[in-house]
Amino acid sequence: MKIQSVTDSAFGIYGKVVEGYDFAPLIGALNASTPKPSGSTVYLPGDAALEALPVSAELRDRFFGGLPIQVGYCNGSNRSLNCLEYHRSSELNIAADDVVLLVARQQDIADRKLDTSKVEAFLLPKGTAAELYSTTLHYAPCGESFRVVIVLPKGTNTKKPDILRATDGEDALLWACNKWLIAHPDSPEAKAGAYIGLTGENVSV
Repeated sequence: MKIQSVTDSAFGIYGKVVEGYDFAPLIGALNASTPKPSGSTVYLPGDAALEALPVSAELRDRFFGGLPIQVGYCNGSNRSLNCLEYHRSSELNIAADDVVLLVARQQDIADRKLDTSKVEAFLLPKGTAAELYSTTLHYAPCGESFRVVIVLPKGTNTKKPDILRATDGEDALLWACNKWLIAHPDSPEAKAGAYIGLTGENVSV
């Protein structure tokens, strides 16, 4: 798979590089106090030490316009696409290590299915932050050993709400709070009951 860069114009339909903030304290705290498992990933929606940093308040007020946010992380190692998710909001990824983001467009989902040939790969270099737009399908970063700060509106990726009147449409994809997920049949998430909507190869990097 061709790996492009988040600085390339092709990334513009998925998101943009975010500048104008001092991310060094976030990356420093991430490296100092969070685990980085080998052969798997760990995700925490919100980390108190990261959220206590002044830059987190600045991201809340400037980047998210005052919305309550959570500042967490996704760390470890990963090579496979497995799933794609989207939110009703942008997501900010701040890389402490080089990672590859596998992304696609929500607009290319048809009948709750997406062919993985639509997926593109972009390098997010160490020390770089990228906004992923709400219409950008994404999942865990790919890399041999990485730490990435993940910033989202507060509550995202936590307990799934109880839906009193579920339909056969988008409700089938709702996997957690503010998290709609489509899984590849070969993924662990599919085996756990996630909606199977990815067709084609389970892309790996």
